[in-house]
Amino acid sequence: MQERKSSLAMENKTQLTVFVFSGLTDNDKLIPFLLIFFLMVYLVTILGNIGLVMLVLVASNLNTPMYYFLSCLSVVDLFYSTAITPKTLSDLTSLRKTISFNGCATQFFFFAGLAGTEVLLLCSMSYDRYVAICHPLHYVSIMTKSICFSLVGLSFFMGFFQSAVQTSCLFSLHYCGLNLIEHFYCDVPPILQLSCSETLLCNVLTILSVGSYCLSSFLTILVSYVLIFSTILRIKSSKGRQKAFGTCFSHFMCASVFFVSVFITYLRSPSSALNKRDKVASVFYSVMTPMLNPLIYSLRNQEVKKAIMQAIHNILHVIRTL
Repeated sequence: MQERKSSLAMENKTQLTVFVFSGLTDNDKLIPFLLIFFLMVYLVTILGNIGLVMLVLVASNLNTPMYYFLSCLSVVDLFYSTAITPKTLSDLTSLRKTISFNGCATQFFFFAGLAGTEVLLLCSMSYDRYVAICHPLHYVSIMTKSICFSLVGLSFFMGFFQSAVQTSCLFSLHYCGLNLIEHFYCDVPPILQLSCSETLLCNVLTILSVGSYCLSSFLTILVSYVLIFSTILRIKSSKGRQKAFGTCFSHFMCASVFFVSVFITYLRSPSSALNKRDKVASVFYSVMTPMLNPLIYSLRNQEVKKAIMQAIHNILHVIRTL
């Protein structure tokens, strides 16, 4: 009898089918500014990443493993931003910022999968720079096409595997009562707060998954750059040192921005409430980083600059001949 009552009580806790986002701000005066800002950032993200992929495909001087990884990173950034920004733009123009349960699960799956893929791509790029600078004579034999394809394939597989684990854990929980997600997209910390189930397993899984996944990748990048910088400092030619620093600085900047913002957001209890600082960090790694990556590589890399100028020259030449 007691079991039947508890079963009926559980059935009365109706599973939520719709979530509502709190959004970026409660201040209506800021909404027009945020709408323009996010729209401009998204347009620059699309143009910058597609432009960089096209540039790597057509420019002969960019036909190297480093730029192959960079073009893959641009593809990931393009879809990574698309998983969040269009919905955010739509919500900024809506009075009620809703998303279905399945829609939320889908958004989180792709967002987490692409974020995980980006982490490992940044790791692969640091390994590429390490081999290029610390073992230049063996670079061609080590960074073969098959190795590059394998590293990219592994990045996608591991990224979406850890995403599938997190998604299945998070969305297998029971959700009832409040449906307000204190965020502008579906993410672990604000969603866990709404669960009627025991969240300890998901808490531990998220901390272990994100912590070990990101920390191991971050340490790999850090060790790679310690070895890289120690090698660069031993280069006698100042021009050689400058060129070596130039090829590494862009990647180091992109990796630093991404990892710092991720650690600020996730290295705490996933079920604790988000504050304004967390939302700013989330904006940075979910919206700003996909835009900044192609800009940083374009502005800091001489080979990319040269390829851009050559592409512009070729376009102008075609226009003159019409």
